[in-house]
Amino acid sequence: MTLAPRPAAWLALALTAPLAAAAQAPTALAASTLTIQDVAVLAGTCANCHGPKGQSTGGIPTLRGQDAGHLLQRMQAFKANRAADATIMNRLMQGYDDAQIQALAAWFSQEVQP
Repeated sequence: MTLAPRPAAWLALALTAPLAAAAQAPTALAASTLTIQDVAVLAGTCANCHGPKGQSTGGIPTLRGQDAGHLLQRMQAFKANRAADATIMNRLMQGYDDAQIQALAAWFSQEVQP
């Protein structure tokens, strides 16, 4: 008898993927060394909750088309554990360095996916 994977196990794996990837990546990655493909991979992990291309279909906020400064401020607040309204984002943002956070803010601020 084969057991189907539990949804909770898949969710836990999906939510910890950015942390595992960051642990293997160099921490001093400069923004200028991030390629569009690098940022696309980073942004792909956000789709688990924020929807495809950052366009949410539910109660989670949409990221696509938001002001880059606002997105940057929110992600920095999550990373610094200063967002009182956060649920899981405080933990997830620990896996990203400053250059990656800036690149994600710029990526999602565009109205159309690059």
